[in-house]
Amino acid sequence: MKVIVVGQNAGAIIPLVKECGFKIVEKKPDFIVSYGGDGTLMISESLYPGIPKIILKGSLICKKASPFPNEEVLKRISKGKFEIEKVWKLEARANGKMLLGLNDIVVHNTDMRHAMRYTTSIDGVQMVNSIIGDGVVVATPFGSTGYYRSITDSFFEVGIGLAFNNSTEQSDHIILKENRTISVHISRGPAVVYADNQDGSILLNVGDSITIRKSKQFAKIVRPK
Repeated sequence: MKVIVVGQNAGAIIPLVKECGFKIVEKKPDFIVSYGGDGTLMISESLYPGIPKIILKGSLICKKASPFPNEEVLKRISKGKFEIEKVWKLEARANGKMLLGLNDIVVHNTDMRHAMRYTTSIDGVQMVNSIIGDGVVVATPFGSTGYYRSITDSFFEVGIGLAFNNSTEQSDHIILKENRTISVHISRGPAVVYADNQDGSILLNVGDSITIRKSKQFAKIVRPK
């Protein structure tokens, strides 16, 4: 099995990966080994979208990893004792640009000194009056244990979650069906849009809108059995 190892300390795990029968390559891998924490998994998926990810713990915060030790994970996978979980993503589009998020799409004020004002619409129907705050987090079930949970103190297993970040008036989080389309319109900004912890972003000025929906693209997570 051919793999590419991704992680800040990738060199530390390479001897174990080789010992368990995997071949390290630079292109055309069968799997991507994500060695680190949950953020490393997000980076791995953005660099190598759609290629199955083997998650190895290299951080104290790695909620997506298997409970097995890294060596046991590699041994089971090398023997074919695994299944692949398909995880859907979100896509955000605005101003001719697109971002894909495995965990979430975040719309946030660019200047921490000034709140943004915005409205949200579901399938073209505006939900409530303008909201003043730091923005909105749109999360997948896979990512609902991250930023979404820190705002709402909850997570979910089905649907798309909307969390309103630090709004001046009480705005309860919302769980929508997977086929719904969310639009965020900026009436006071500017604002910036991020996907997971990727470097790329989209700048939104006053009058701009961003559309967020379930993508047709999937991540593939390798789960040892």
